[in-house]
Amino acid sequence: MKNTQKYLTAGETAALLSISIDTIRRWDKKGLIKSFRDEKNARIFGLEEIKRIQNKTKGKSKKFKILKNREKSPYTAIELFAGAGGTALGMENAGIEHVLLNEFDKHACQTLRTNRPDWNVIEDDVKNLKFKKGQADIVQGGFPCQTFSYAGKKMGFEDIRGTLFFEFARCIKEVKPKIAIGENVKGLLNHDGGRTLKTMVSVLEKLGYKVKYKVLRSQYLDVSQKRERLIIIGVRKDLDIPIVFPQEKDYIVTLREALYKCPKSEGQKYPEKKRKILEMIPPGGYWRELPEKLQKEYMGASFYMGGGKTGMARRLSWDEPSLTLTCSPAQKQTERCHPKETRPLTVREYARIQSFPDSWKFAGSISQQYKQIGNAVPVNLGYHIGDTVIKMLNGEVTEEIEEPAYTQQQMFAFAQ
Repeated sequence: MKNTQKYLTAGETAALLSISIDTIRRWDKKGLIKSFRDEKNARIFGLEEIKRIQNKTKGKSKKFKILKNREKSPYTAIELFAGAGGTALGMENAGIEHVLLNEFDKHACQTLRTNRPDWNVIEDDVKNLKFKKGQADIVQGGFPCQTFSYAGKKMGFEDIRGTLFFEFARCIKEVKPKIAIGENVKGLLNHDGGRTLKTMVSVLEKLGYKVKYKVLRSQYLDVSQKRERLIIIGVRKDLDIPIVFPQEKDYIVTLREALYKCPKSEGQKYPEKKRKILEMIPPGGYWRELPEKLQKEYMGASFYMGGGKTGMARRLSWDEPSLTLTCSPAQKQTERCHPKETRPLTVREYARIQSFPDSWKFAGSISQQYKQIGNAVPVNLGYHIGDTVIKMLNGEVTEEIEEPAYTQQQMFAFAQ
């Protein structure tokens, strides 16, 4: 199926759909839509995407639900860098059984064991693990992004030794799974000028896999959060399996829906000075809502620096997905203030926004719990990835989805 979406300027789109240019720019600024630069460096927008946002503003949203398939699949997985289990739980909900999960952090391992005593959780440095050919159908891992050395190298398997991506690739080399799935932040697109991602793709191809990658936006995949993740999928070249990615929905889950009847829990608190500042911020607003004198006092030197700094003194909105969660909801650069109450989001609110079930318990201190949740892949995003992979393995996907032919410049602009 070919991509047929038209890309127009804000003015062209506004005229065609009878909405204001300011509205389109506001949606772009809030991260509800993405824009690109054309060959003349003009900002352009996808027409179908703007239409979808129009539907959303007319009330097209969906209640919070943790997605789960009724039947299990026959497929198995190994997960490296498992964290608190967001991807693993999502893939389990899709119907995939894990034969091994590896994680180094002791608190995250305790979280995994507490919630899934039957999971084979290996708490160790990944470099100490040994794998067997045919051990699993799928190898998945959210490896950290690292720069490699290129001098005199051919960007092969040996060139990445000493990095955690090497361990991910080593597992693939030893297991020879049907499908390999890598996950990372969207910044990997332009990390080290794009060479890091190029190296990763090259290594997987040389290991015998055809590879594609795409940035998935959680806000259109049953997650109440504007969280974007780069997903890399490799399929073994001897298999006739097209590579596809989860298709975005035409609805969102608002924060109001995600936090409906959320259980009470512990959470961080603001210092009194910050609390007074945030009392003045309306839902969806940030530091620019303050009088200029207070803007300068609160922002300090940052007031005179470039960039929007829209995460600072930020209060979330009930009627939109949350901003991307970080490892702490109270840090000055990335405040995540409750839409109504003047306080940071609690641990359980954090978990809801990441689509963890209320029964999923997190180990360690409050700060460690925030860190585990903030670093996790949203459970429902993991479900959609797992469900898509099951369909690929079942032969239910008969054609590849052609993505827009973005230039490297456009992809880098998207990663900003």
